[in-house]
Amino acid sequence: MTEKPTPVAERQQETSATLSPLPLSVVDRWITGRIRATARPERELTRSGELVENAMTGTVKPRDKLDASANGPKDDVMVWAEINWPHVDDDVRRLRQRIFTATRDGDLKRVRNLQKLMLRSRANACHSVRRVTQLNAGRHTAGVDGQVVLNDPGRAELASQIQRCGRSYIPSPVRRVYIPKANGKQRPLGIPVIVDRALQARAANALEPEWEARFEARSYGFRAGRGCHDAIAAIFQTVKGRDPKRRWILDADLAAAFDRIDHQHLLTMLGLFPAREQIRQWLTAGVIEREQFTPTVAGSPQGGVISPTLLNIALHGIEKAAGARQFPGGQTRAGQSVPDAPVVVLYADDLVVMCVSREQAQAVQQQLSGWLAPRGLAFNESKTSIVGLDTGFDFLGFNIRRYPNGKLLIKPSKAAVKRLRRRLAAEVKALHGANAQAVITRLNPVIRGWAAYYRTVVSKEIFSSLDAYVWQLTWRWAMRAHPNKSKRWVQARYFGAFHKSRQDRWVFGDRDTGRYLVKFAWTPIVRHRMVKGASSVDDPLLSGYWTERRRRSKPPVGPYLLGLLQAQQWRCPGCGELLLHADHPPQSPEQWEQWHIVIRKALRRKAATVTAPGTTGDGTRRLIHTHCARRYPTRRLSQHLRHPRSPTELA
Repeated sequence: MTEKPTPVAERQQETSATLSPLPLSVVDRWITGRIRATARPERELTRSGELVENAMTGTVKPRDKLDASANGPKDDVMVWAEINWPHVDDDVRRLRQRIFTATRDGDLKRVRNLQKLMLRSRANACHSVRRVTQLNAGRHTAGVDGQVVLNDPGRAELASQIQRCGRSYIPSPVRRVYIPKANGKQRPLGIPVIVDRALQARAANALEPEWEARFEARSYGFRAGRGCHDAIAAIFQTVKGRDPKRRWILDADLAAAFDRIDHQHLLTMLGLFPAREQIRQWLTAGVIEREQFTPTVAGSPQGGVISPTLLNIALHGIEKAAGARQFPGGQTRAGQSVPDAPVVVLYADDLVVMCVSREQAQAVQQQLSGWLAPRGLAFNESKTSIVGLDTGFDFLGFNIRRYPNGKLLIKPSKAAVKRLRRRLAAEVKALHGANAQAVITRLNPVIRGWAAYYRTVVSKEIFSSLDAYVWQLTWRWAMRAHPNKSKRWVQARYFGAFHKSRQDRWVFGDRDTGRYLVKFAWTPIVRHRMVKGASSVDDPLLSGYWTERRRRSKPPVGPYLLGLLQAQQWRCPGCGELLLHADHPPQSPEQWEQWHIVIRKALRRKAATVTAPGTTGDGTRRLIHTHCARRYPTRRLSQHLRHPRSPTELA
């Protein structure tokens, strides 16, 4: 059901009229340096009715009163480069933890007060702007207004603008773009304007911790600290063993889930969330495609910052609807599934239900179909099936199957291997006429990314077969590049023991630069440790658990980089922030590929004239963010280096 399209120019004129530029402001001193000794407003809220003494004036005032100073001073000038980001992150993290705790305690009034404070917090405004303009991969992509923010003055102005953005602000429509899917079809994405992205990130920091305290334990999609490998590990824990009870699998996929979410049902689930009206405006802002505006009557744009959270909220309760039951807390088997009850593993719009019989799987499918209908969702019949565990099924690019010898093995799916082979062949074909260095630059991220995603399962045999395939591609490329040379000459020119620590004379490389093509088999198999139960990064009681989990994680980088990361306790000496964001690892081979490309640009090995703890020499080599390296030249870096935090501060 659509209305008559509205010209783009009129819509943009309306939007620009409601969003007038605001004067620059500044981050309060408790953000930039913690110089002020007064109590932070975020710490002044406790239970309703109690009193607190103001640390600065000594006056007594009721708790739960929101101080206007949470917005920061009005007359200062924000200097983006001087913001103390570790303290900003700490303030946002603590406030998220308080929202989580209040939700778990059932204190809804306190939850709403804390969410209002989060929406007004300057730390949250700066944190959100930094997320969408510096950290997100889509920071260079513009919305319908054609604007991006890529410099510090623009980020400071945007942070001030969204912090003082009132209820009169009208969101802009999203820009519709299409990206290719694995099956050859096109996936529609909606790209909001940069202001809406920052506002959505701000609202997400207030909404996510409330629902993190409610989400089910086996929901793994688009949640901090959880991912695809946790979902695969949950399936393995359920159906492993010689005689598993649940041998029938409902492998289901939701059809166009993001585009079909019922707005009214979703808004009802949000309840009295302070930014509920703003979310409604985002949902109904419309879409611009081919210079025509079309209103949206259902769905959340796949591409919005807050859309994944809204999808998780819409699907909350699916385990109960399927009949899944766990032993209650306080018992020996607390959190474990009740015998003969189905087990649901959910990752975004993909789900697997493990049942004890085919009849139970069919009944669960019917129950879920009725449960999804009021939410505007339905199963994709072409991708939904009921199969036996002995037959096997594919989920998130993995194949899970119980083999005749009784062993349950998880391997990369045949479809995923086939897609990779086509990709490698196409890349090499496109490089005909290029030099060896171009081949290495193009293929190394693809190989590293795919191997990183599948390194947690039974992949060694497939890795070896892919190495043989890559060797064939590079050999043919080299012979085609030099048709008048002999095979011995080609071998001496492009193949050799380029990797000094490996006894392999058939490594493809470039003699001029010494660079070489990595192999799949060089990636070690590392078993993934599944996240425990309903653990959330917003739970303050589990800070030690998440600190230890981050410390034990090993990103797929070389031993030299890994040693530097561990020596620096994973933090940049320039800004004190984490060099790698462990709570949001890549969730697909393509994302891992992009991660490896970005990591080469984002991290720089820089020799700083400093005396590191435990050393006596100068010129210690450190890993530092590229933007920090640009901000602090080598001769000034030693003046700004921050010592690594203690282990208790890494949570």
